[in-house]
Amino acid sequence: MPGIIGKKLGMSHIIQDDGRVIPVTFIQCQPNTVVQVKTQGNDGYPAIVLGFDAYKNPSKNQKFKCLKEFRVDNSETFQKGQLFDLTQLKDVETVTITGVSKGKGFQGVMKRHNFAGGPGSHGSHFHREPGSIGMRAKPGRVNKGHRMAGHMGSEQITISDRPLIKVIPEKQLIAVKGAVPGANSGYVFIKFK
Repeated sequence: MPGIIGKKLGMSHIIQDDGRVIPVTFIQCQPNTVVQVKTQGNDGYPAIVLGFDAYKNPSKNQKFKCLKEFRVDNSETFQKGQLFDLTQLKDVETVTITGVSKGKGFQGVMKRHNFAGGPGSHGSHFHREPGSIGMRAKPGRVNKGHRMAGHMGSEQITISDRPLIKVIPEKQLIAVKGAVPGANSGYVFIKFK
């Protein structure tokens, strides 16, 4: 099993036997269905496509709200329609999680890039502006990659080697140490080693 798709529920904490409090993120991992099996001969590389969160009234072409392709070494061992659940996570200690961060809209340079800004009082007209953005006649343009105001968030973020604190198969939940990118009820992709 190369990975699984889940839905982020939110954060909480777990108290260990020795009294330590560990912040965790709970992720709901309902059984994933193998939608497609890709082989070296047909597609040029071996992989499987998993489907998660099935529609109540599926159409001919759309049966799942979320699909994700996982590369595998040998795709011959998987069949279309096969189910993956949390019972295969007994020996897993760390996971790699990919999600889309929360969107924050159009933001200025102080929030987006941690610019210091200018003095806050005494008649200063330079409070939250970016300041100078280039040179004079040479080169006569703004350099590429210059940090400015713009759209912030909604980026794919991957966190590696996050400890797996608890697996609750009967409730289809896993508890991962620390924060996980994305909003609550957002889809996350979990890979195992």
